[in-house]
Amino acid sequence: MPEKFRVTIQRQDNRDSRPYSQTFEVEHKPQMNVISVLQEIAAHPVTVDGEATTPVVWDCNCLEEVCGACTMVINGHVRQACAALVDELLADQPSIDIKPMSKFPIVRDLFVDRSHMFEALKKVQAWIPVDTYGHIGPGPGTSPEVQDIRYAISRCMTCGCCMEVCPQFNDHSEFIGPQSIAQALFFNMHPTGELTAQRRLDPLMGPGGIADCGNAQNCVKVCPKEVPLTWAIGKIGRDTTKLAIKRWFMQ
Repeated sequence: MPEKFRVTIQRQDNRDSRPYSQTFEVEHKPQMNVISVLQEIAAHPVTVDGEATTPVVWDCNCLEEVCGACTMVINGHVRQACAALVDELLADQPSIDIKPMSKFPIVRDLFVDRSHMFEALKKVQAWIPVDTYGHIGPGPGTSPEVQDIRYAISRCMTCGCCMEVCPQFNDHSEFIGPQSIAQALFFNMHPTGELTAQRRLDPLMGPGGIADCGNAQNCVKVCPKEVPLTWAIGKIGRDTTKLAIKRWFMQ
């Protein structure tokens, strides 16, 4: 590994300003990840041209690929900055290029507003309503097969990787995105959540719902938690079709 390496970062002062790039030189240290690189730059915010600048703004929390906050586009690939190791990145190319996700509004620099994803969870009612918080005994059981599927879906950390690579999720589309579709299925597969399944399927049957998915399958390829997104989308597609046919016969 080189003693120093260069990092080019796309910056933006606020939501309405134009983006620009700055390049920094960072001293290589063992076991660095992209977050530690940004911390080094924040401690000494001077570009390779000797220009003193403001520290780069980014978002992070858990630093163990669980919270989903530090999603960025690193060397052209959307991923978690905490899990992006410098030695692996420099093995492919001599420098590191960092940009914010392009599908979400910029707050500043690498920090984006992922509110759309959380609003989408509200839209599909990704929760199970309760009658009481008192003890009422054990709940209904589920088979090991269903448990395995639900556990895989539960790994979603609302990071935004799937939305970033989805061609249907953009400023010109109402598509809700693969993440919230999978979470609707997660609750519908629960014996108690199944009682209110139609409430979650209804918004997915309208504009921006399941019919707007183009089946590009980019989402499942980039998901850092290997959530079975395309399987979930297919299952929700079948469930919404069954519900539509059922309602047609009940007219």
